[in-house]
Amino acid sequence: MNRSDYKRLGDYIREVDVRNRDLAVTNLLGVSISKEFIPSIANTIGTDMSSYKVVRPNQFAYGPVTSRNGDKVSIALFHGDGCAIISQAYIVFEVQDEETLMPEYLMMWFRRPEFDRYARFHSHGSAREIFDWDELCDVLLPVPSIERQRAMVAEYETLSRRIDLNRSMIAQLEATAQTLYRKMFVDDIDPEHLPAGWRMGTLGEIADFKNGKAVQKGLGNIPIYGGNGIVGYCSASNAKNVIIIGRVGINCGSIFLETKDCWVNDNAIIGIAHSDLSYYLYQTINRMDLNSQSEGSGQPLLTQAILNNQECVIPPQDIAVTFNTRIECVYKYLETLNEEQSILTELQSLLLAKMGR
Repeated sequence: MNRSDYKRLGDYIREVDVRNRDLAVTNLLGVSISKEFIPSIANTIGTDMSSYKVVRPNQFAYGPVTSRNGDKVSIALFHGDGCAIISQAYIVFEVQDEETLMPEYLMMWFRRPEFDRYARFHSHGSAREIFDWDELCDVLLPVPSIERQRAMVAEYETLSRRIDLNRSMIAQLEATAQTLYRKMFVDDIDPEHLPAGWRMGTLGEIADFKNGKAVQKGLGNIPIYGGNGIVGYCSASNAKNVIIIGRVGINCGSIFLETKDCWVNDNAIIGIAHSDLSYYLYQTINRMDLNSQSEGSGQPLLTQAILNNQECVIPPQDIAVTFNTRIECVYKYLETLNEEQSILTELQSLLLAKMGR
């Protein structure tokens, strides 16, 4: 794309400042760093909502304060039904002519990591850094023909719909696995009057635990797990078919199931199920509030000893094997969906990258 195709954003947008004077709008929202409108969690008791700003469909809102958001800028396009209100701290704006610049195309530009880096670089201030309206208007972006914009938006939204569908299917499959576990090992199971062959025991009787080890990120496609999920990739592995449990920090007690080769770093604990009953172990641990069992005040810590001593119901071996076998197909499908999610997300990133070429 030629540099001459880049246009000043301020020539295509205008600020909107409509206040909720008559209190007709009650749907209070905020804008997340994932660039979505979300329900507000602010305490509004006694707040004068008449000064809040009204945002309508196809209008944008962004928070000019960037110093609190890490590397992200809170900006989003409103697609809701009717109107919503947002805090006066946000700036609301809209595209002047949607036949020249599609709001959805502009939102794609805002989703690019390059835009976030640009906004952070051009933010200014001492106590807090601001990416103000004038700076936003000075953003340069390519504005191809409206036909080209429509084609790019259609391609991006097709990927988004598939990602949303997969996300819904993943949630349903996880719920199915939890329901089956609850039916077999929780409902109608009284720890005080267990069926014949059942007993109370500890996690240490059905699994072995060990700490992960530090590793350098580098070339490779083997995921590195930390205390809150995948943090990078490398070419080596130190675990397979394991449960990964966050060991330290605010996320201690987070759990992940990984059946393929992976590297677990020293912010997590590796759980290895006896008799290869990984799905059974994962669901057993998933019902435990491990975060509340952590030690330490300044830095929460989960230890192997804490895990080993967690009380649990231990069924006869054949019943645990039956559950593990039944649920395996669910988790195999979950693996397929998660792999597809990674591919779709990468395709979205490539499409956003192409916008600047």
